[in-house]
Amino acid sequence: MISLDKLDQSLIGILRTDGRAPVSKIAQILGVSRATVQTRLDRLVQSGAILGFTIRAQEEAPTGAIRAIMLVEVAGRSTDAVIRLLRGIREIHALHTTNGAWDLVAEIVSPTLPDFDRVLREVRMIEGVLNSETSILLRSLA
Repeated sequence: MISLDKLDQSLIGILRTDGRAPVSKIAQILGVSRATVQTRLDRLVQSGAILGFTIRAQEEAPTGAIRAIMLVEVAGRSTDAVIRLLRGIREIHALHTTNGAWDLVAEIVSPTLPDFDRVLREVRMIEGVLNSETSILLRSLA
């Protein structure tokens, strides 16, 4: 693993924002030559610090949908059973295990508030779910 200096970190930051930014534009932003940017970029790719270039597509949630993150605490050894039941709720678009006070993180997309309320009740009624905390996502920034 190579050591990244401030210039490398700034270059990676620019590419995270715009992976298709031209080398000349990056050079101008960083205040260095195009050759410096290209050399740094080649070294970062070759070393594995940059694994590739991609696009970020806008989330495919319907306009006006309620999007939320739900943190779930599970009792003892019931995690597998809880996961199976959560996967059956169509509004749960992704489910993740995690560490810390919460055991699972569920990404919820619901068309209406009444549907959202129903999902919260369904999750809380699952045997093995001890506690949950839900935050509605207001606006995506990146």
